[in-house]
Amino acid sequence: MNPEDLDRAAYQCGRRFLLEYPGITDAIVEQHLVPVIVLESATINDAYRRLVFSAQNAQMMPRVIGQAIGGIDRLAPLLFDFNPMRVAARGWSAEELMQHIRDELQPTGKVLVGRKSLWPRFCRAVVSGATFLAQFESMQDFRKWVDFFDKDDRARAALPMIMDHEVDGIGFALACDFLKEIGYVNFSKPDVHLKVIFSDLGLTRTTHDYDVFKAVARMAESVQVSPYAVDKLFWLIGSGRFYLIDIKFPGRREEFIARCKSELGLP
Repeated sequence: MNPEDLDRAAYQCGRRFLLEYPGITDAIVEQHLVPVIVLESATINDAYRRLVFSAQNAQMMPRVIGQAIGGIDRLAPLLFDFNPMRVAARGWSAEELMQHIRDELQPTGKVLVGRKSLWPRFCRAVVSGATFLAQFESMQDFRKWVDFFDKDDRARAALPMIMDHEVDGIGFALACDFLKEIGYVNFSKPDVHLKVIFSDLGLTRTTHDYDVFKAVARMAESVQVSPYAVDKLFWLIGSGRFYLIDIKFPGRREEFIARCKSELGLP
């Protein structure tokens, strides 16, 4: 089976698999394959709020950080309703921001302060993310800059690489998460679910972020959907979280891989 045929077959296998969940219809699946944020009406504050959310959207961080303070939106008073210009002008260090969070929001659980711990990493991303976005005069200015990379398939992956260096503690995958969730549908987040699924089905040679990112883009072209849609389809399988309708199933990643291999005759 050539790569394009394998892409199409794996994607359709994923669509069929999701429809086996109780109460999940094709319309519900389709609803999850488009961004919630409409890029054309988004503001720079919307972008910063999403950047803050994406900064804690990896592994244990949603539980350790987001759930510990009752949701990322509880940071709004501290972050001037997610205004990056005002946060940058305030000039907090990551340590100062973390202390304010501890004093005012009183996170549950342990708040470890070692440099490699999750809370300091998150606060560094919040502070440096504000500085990063504050260099743009408006959302229109930011979009013009992103569009410079997004319009060229060969240059697109350079953008999350730049953000990895500009925003301390965010990394390539979370930068992609930020971009796709503010409406840039050509970006996908190479998270653990996509890495395992794409690797085990022979859709990518390695589990490196860049290779998975490119494999998702290739599949999207083969299927004639957006990379965002490919990302969400396989993420739903791996996580079981139909967040738009507030339903959570156990993740069935390994079951899907075994099923897809059997259906497609893969080793």
